[in-house]
Amino acid sequence: MGTLLLWPATALLGFLLSTAVVVILGASSTARYEFERNGARTSEAAIARSMSNHPAGRRAAAGGPRPSAEGQGQVAVAVRPVEAPPAPAATAPTWWLVGEDAQVLSGPFDDKLDADWAALAAELPAVTVYGARRADGTIAPRPSPEDRAWLAELGDQLDRLPEDWDALLTDTDPLTTLVVEITAALVEAGLPLYDANQETPTGGVWLAPDTVTCGVVVSWRTHHRLSVQGSRGPEADGAVQELMNGTIADVLAQLGFVVEMFGPAGSTMVTALR
Repeated sequence: MGTLLLWPATALLGFLLSTAVVVILGASSTARYEFERNGARTSEAAIARSMSNHPAGRRAAAGGPRPSAEGQGQVAVAVRPVEAPPAPAATAPTWWLVGEDAQVLSGPFDDKLDADWAALAAELPAVTVYGARRADGTIAPRPSPEDRAWLAELGDQLDRLPEDWDALLTDTDPLTTLVVEITAALVEAGLPLYDANQETPTGGVWLAPDTVTCGVVVSWRTHHRLSVQGSRGPEADGAVQELMNGTIADVLAQLGFVVEMFGPAGSTMVTALR
């Protein structure tokens, strides 16, 4: 009987020991799982706090979906005010065809010849004007490059006038206007003024004021070699001066000036421009 009772008792004791071991191992695994889970939550919270304090702020993961506006709330957007377009600025000066109402009919053109040909080909009742186009379609006239070059050349010629003109030349004096008109006509005809300031004057037209008649005395001066050095004799010098004085008088008369003979040498007195 003792032997028969020993084996069941041994089996029951082994079962109880095995059950105790299983319970102990299960409790240990559960505690370990809870510890690791609590540690992970603590790490995630610390990382979240560090990201919220970062100077760059919270960012979505690269490549991940962006948070929707509903989840993040409304964000104020700065609206830039719409500025009115600036008024068209005046264009650079060039050539234009302008009608009777001062409005541009055609253009721009590179030069005056192109504008004139365009007006002729299109039979436009227009005039050629150099200037800058305004916003309203009209032209603000400007001196053309040719005009500026001409004024510079004319100024160089007027600088050759003798000292007798220094006290007379003013912007409002009619004699000043007359001498400028005469100089322009002579230069356009290819006749330069005499420059007495040169070491060896090359010859040209001599202009002297006459305050009594309010006119300009016009005469020809030959080259210094002929007039002073007498390279061809005094008769040749006198003949050339007489011939050139008559030619200058005819030229000025053809260009619209009132001329009359002055003095025994055949000089010309110019009193007005018709």
